[in-house]
Amino acid sequence: MTLNIDKAIITEAKEYAKTHKVSLSRLIERYLASLTKKEKNKIEITPLVKSLSGVIELDKDYDYRKDYADYLTEKYK
Repeated sequence: MTLNIDKAIITEAKEYAKTHKVSLSRLIERYLASLTKKEKNKIEITPLVKSLSGVIELDKDYDYRKDYADYLTEKYK
């Protein structure tokens, strides 16, 4: 396999690999594995969750963070 990568990037990647005590090949392998793993682990939304989506309508100025902070304040009084 042949990859065409900018020389400056290769130099930086080699330094990074050296600093982290891993080979450049292993570093690239891990990166590619992480990309493909994300695709395999996509969460499928079930029909039930899809049916519930959009059921609750909130005001545009609703601040869920404030509500949650108020809830926590009450809970831990």
